[in-house]
Amino acid sequence: MRPGSRILCTLGVIVAVSILAVACGTSQKRSGGYYKDDGPGAASTRDLSKIPNAKPYAEPLRARNNQPYTVNGKTYTPRNNVAPFRQQGVASWYGNRFHGKPTASGEKYDMYAMTAAHPILPIPSYARVTSLESGRSVIVRINDRGPFLHGRAIDLSYVAAWKLGFVDKGTTKVEVEQIVPGR
Repeated sequence: MRPGSRILCTLGVIVAVSILAVACGTSQKRSGGYYKDDGPGAASTRDLSKIPNAKPYAEPLRARNNQPYTVNGKTYTPRNNVAPFRQQGVASWYGNRFHGKPTASGEKYDMYAMTAAHPILPIPSYARVTSLESGRSVIVRINDRGPFLHGRAIDLSYVAAWKLGFVDKGTTKVEVEQIVPGR
C-alpha cells in the first residue's frame, strides 16, 4: 500500500467512525419514548416522585365521550359503566407535544398529572396500571381516548410513565385494572 493511500484510508475510517458517533448521539436524543420529538420538554423543577396517584371517586360518566367511534377504520365501543375490567398489553406515553391541548373529555392535557388515554374505558374513570417489567403500579384517571397505534392498550401521561420506569424505553408491558370506587 502506498503511504498516501494509508493516510487516506485512516482518514476515511476516522470520518466514518465520527459520522456513526454523531448519528448515534442524535438518535439517542430522539430514541426511546420520544415520538416525533415528544419528549419531556423543558426541564421541570417539579419533583416527580412527589406527584400523588389519582384519587378514585365516583364521577358521573360523560355520555358524549362514551359513544362508539371509529379511528383509522376501526370502530371502538367504550364501556358505559364502571365495572371490573382487566387487560394486559403494551403501554406508551405522551408528553410535551400534547401538553395543554384538549383531551377527549375536553380537559387540557397535563403531562404532570396522573392521567391516561384508553380506547374503551369510560370517561372519566380510574385504573391501576402495573408494569409487568418493573412491578411498579400507579393509579390514573382516564380522561382521553387512544392510543390507536400498534395495538397498544393504554397511553399514560409523562409522569405516570416516569413513575413506572419506562420513559426512556418508550413502551412497557402492563396490566390495566379498572378501579370501581367504593369497592
